[in-house]
Amino acid sequence: MPLDLAPDDHDAWRAVRAYWSLRPDTTYLNHGSFGPPPLAVRQARRQWQDQLDEQPMDFFIRRFEPAWHEARQALARFVGTRPENLVFVDNATVGMNIVADSFPLSAGDKVLMNDHEYGAVKRIWQRACDGAGASLVTVELPLPFRTAEETVDALLAAATERTRLIVVSHITSPTAVTLPVAEICRRARQRGIAVAIDGPHAVAQLPVNTDAIDCDFYTASCHKWLSAPFGTGYLYVAPRRQASIRPPVLSWGRVPPTPLTTWADEFVWSGTCDPSAWLAIPAAIEFLETTIGLTAFRTRSHWLAQYARRKLMTLGGQTPLVPDDAAWYTSMAHVPLPPANGAALSAQAREFPGDGTNDATQARALQAALWRELQIEVPIIEFRGERYVRVSCHLYNDTGQIDTLYAGLADLLRQGW
Repeated sequence: MPLDLAPDDHDAWRAVRAYWSLRPDTTYLNHGSFGPPPLAVRQARRQWQDQLDEQPMDFFIRRFEPAWHEARQALARFVGTRPENLVFVDNATVGMNIVADSFPLSAGDKVLMNDHEYGAVKRIWQRACDGAGASLVTVELPLPFRTAEETVDALLAAATERTRLIVVSHITSPTAVTLPVAEICRRARQRGIAVAIDGPHAVAQLPVNTDAIDCDFYTASCHKWLSAPFGTGYLYVAPRRQASIRPPVLSWGRVPPTPLTTWADEFVWSGTCDPSAWLAIPAAIEFLETTIGLTAFRTRSHWLAQYARRKLMTLGGQTPLVPDDAAWYTSMAHVPLPPANGAALSAQAREFPGDGTNDATQARALQAALWRELQIEVPIIEFRGERYVRVSCHLYNDTGQIDTLYAGLADLLRQGW
């Protein structure tokens, strides 16, 4: 049965850490980048790998496709759409590349995004625009965030009659902000503009109802907050867009000589590989839904993020980008830090060649110092010339780890970092 624990019942939640096996020398506060799977999910993946390794012919010819479809059905239910609208990919980046390689752009067209988007996504769409003679337009959203209406208005104000696509994160990577994607899609549809959502951080952090959002494309990675194995991404394509999608690798599509009847068939068999990670996704869903409970997970992880946010704010006194409201952030705390100064700048320049006063260099150097001196894994991110710490809070984390981060950061900042 799902857990029924108060979010601040630390003794009870401490037992949940046993579901993971993490290195004891590390304070791991970076689930948002690389989320380690719990033991039950690792076991499920190993069982599929054993079937593959012990009798490959039986696995690929007889077992693989039924298991692939069962896993897709479980994921489709979890993210609120029909299985026919999903395909598995290695990660969200692969999914976004498929969209960029398939979406029709012509000279003079525009693709619109905002400055909170993931750097790799910006590169993907810059290449697509360059190849078509189109333009990539980046909007600076107003800070701090106040209302969903203000945010949507600022983004859509940059759209023109040549805007063909809006690319937007459900939860932003560098700033951990939950954006009002359903309203962005509604307003974009009124103007005939397609929307591609980058959603790796949203799956499990939020109740994702893809059909209700009514976007054209949605790509995500299940290895983040769902805690599925690494290499588990998916791409959603609305029925109105499916005919245009091109697979990145052309192979048999399905185990030959099975005929291809849908757009998704091209993605089932792209050559011999190890699909065990995809087939373990149902185990990850079952773990969060049944062993833990989605309400318990979301309540506890947000409580921890709120604890981290309030404590870390005292380091520099700066105000975070979003209000202290679960509508704007969930399982990640994003807190501004004061700039580096003094001797630390020289140390940064030695460790990271280049301009030691550069904001991105300062962020990288501080992150490296936290690991080198304290074995804390947490991102320090540069955004608009400021440094921020982004703390991921999953169920193996606790307030003691956040306190350790706070003490370590306080000491390094006193040293001028």
